[in-house]
Amino acid sequence: MLIDSNAYIGHWPFRYRRFNTCKALLDKRMEEFGVDVSLISNLDGIYYKNTQKANEELYREINSEQRFKDRFIPFAIINPIYNGWKDDFEVCRKQYGMKGIRLYPKYHGYDLMNTHCIELVKMARDHGMPVAFTLRIVDTRPSSWHDIKEEWALSDVIPMIREVPDAKYMILNVANSTNLDEEETAILKEADALLDTSGRGMNNITELLSTYGAEKFAFGTHSPILDYCTGLLRIESLYEEEADQNAIEQMRSQNILDHLEV
Repeated sequence: MLIDSNAYIGHWPFRYRRFNTCKALLDKRMEEFGVDVSLISNLDGIYYKNTQKANEELYREINSEQRFKDRFIPFAIINPIYNGWKDDFEVCRKQYGMKGIRLYPKYHGYDLMNTHCIELVKMARDHGMPVAFTLRIVDTRPSSWHDIKEEWALSDVIPMIREVPDAKYMILNVANSTNLDEEETAILKEADALLDTSGRGMNNITELLSTYGAEKFAFGTHSPILDYCTGLLRIESLYEEEADQNAIEQMRSQNILDHLEV
């Protein structure tokens, strides 16, 4: 089984994207590359002032065809400094059946350690929902002058893990430094956290595997922003002495299944 832990539908305001609908993602990417299931959010929610509208769009699209409901697992985008965010969370969880949340402090204009953000992470924890942080959406160097100019390194999300150590975390598109000090490394090792394989920081995946173990990683594409196969090649190209078949299967699907408790 192969599960993509990091994909999107929707539009990016500064760049044309292909394969950004459920139909295109399923027919032109997932089927071609043998992906059984994708965890998806709606890119539009990163720039909508009211992120719940993006969650509504995602819910409607997934429910427009039965096959979409079988192949996509939705994650809600929540902005914890926007009025009504607690209601948004409950609607997404109860009515829309979303299995996790994605947070974008850089784009929505709040500090990671904002009290409302911490409260939201704890709410997700209490309902067994993973909290996903994306370290990079697009490379800031060739991006539009209207886009943000700051990106995260792996160390930037450690304060939240330290604050709420018993939540489930997903750290997506690890594109910048993966260097952590001794204390930070210990925190990440102890955390129930998954890093997806899409980001260029995963070029040193062999070293990361030796530090954290295969149980900390999951296949991801960051589609439709990045190419569709590099995240998988980082797993499939590992030598036996770097990752045995059990470790490969963990990263292909089992870690995500365990994370979502399905």
